[in-house]
Amino acid sequence: MSETAKSSTRYALITGSARRIGACIAETLHQRGCNVFLHFHRSRDAVDQLADKLNRSRTASAIVVQADLGQAEDINHLAGKVKNHTGQLDLLVNNASSFFPTTPGTTTQLQWDDLMNSNLRGPYFLTQALLPELATAGGCIINLLDVHAERPLRKHAVYCMAKAGLRMMTLALARDLGPQVRVNGIAPGAILWPEQELNPGHQKNILDKTVLGRAGRPEDIASAVAYLGLDTPYVTGQVLAVDGGRSLNI
Repeated sequence: MSETAKSSTRYALITGSARRIGACIAETLHQRGCNVFLHFHRSRDAVDQLADKLNRSRTASAIVVQADLGQAEDINHLAGKVKNHTGQLDLLVNNASSFFPTTPGTTTQLQWDDLMNSNLRGPYFLTQALLPELATAGGCIINLLDVHAERPLRKHAVYCMAKAGLRMMTLALARDLGPQVRVNGIAPGAILWPEQELNPGHQKNILDKTVLGRAGRPEDIASAVAYLGLDTPYVTGQVLAVDGGRSLNI
C-alpha cells in the first residue's frame, strides 16, 4: 500500500462491534468515512449482517475479525490481520466488555478472569500489539469505561475494579504514548440496560439519579467516540462522562 493510500483512508478497529453500542459506534465511524474492522468473539451472525450492510454502502469498507481477547494468540492474530490489511490504524476503540455481578466470598476464578480479560487485560495487550500502526497514523485510542470506574456498584466489585484499571490505563498510556498517539476514555451512564434484565424499580432508581431524567442512546456514545477520535487532535488523557449528569448524584 502506498503512502498516499495510507493517508487518504482512515481505519478504525472497534472491539465488540457485533451488537448494541459497539455496532452503533462502527456505523457512526463508517458514516464519517472510516473503513472499519469489526471485532467479535461469538456473535458471528450479527457481525456478518453489519458488515454486509456497511459494505453495500461502500465496497470493501468493513472487515470482520474474530478474537477472544482473553487469549494472547487471538490478540496477536487480530493485530496481524490489521497489519496485513493496512500499515496504519487511525482509531482503536476498546469497547468489548463483560458485565455481571460478583459477590465477595463466592467469586470464582473464572468470573475474575472473564471480567478482567474483557475489560482490562485484553484492551492493554491489543493496544500494545497495534502500537506501530497507531503511531504510523498519529492515531487515537478510546477506551469505553463506566461511571462505576470511580464509584462502585454494589455486588459488582470485580467489574468495577476492572473498569477502574482501564481508567488508569487511559491516563497512564496518554502520558506514555504522546505525542504520537492520543488516548482518551468515555464513561457512559444509563445507555442500554444490561442484557440481564434489571427490575423496573432498579431502573427507576438509576434514572432518578440522572440529572436529565432519562436514559441515553447508543448514538450518544457513538457521537462522543467520533468527536474524541476524529475531531479533537489536541485532546488526550481525558475521560468524557456521557451519563446525563448521573455522576453528579451517585
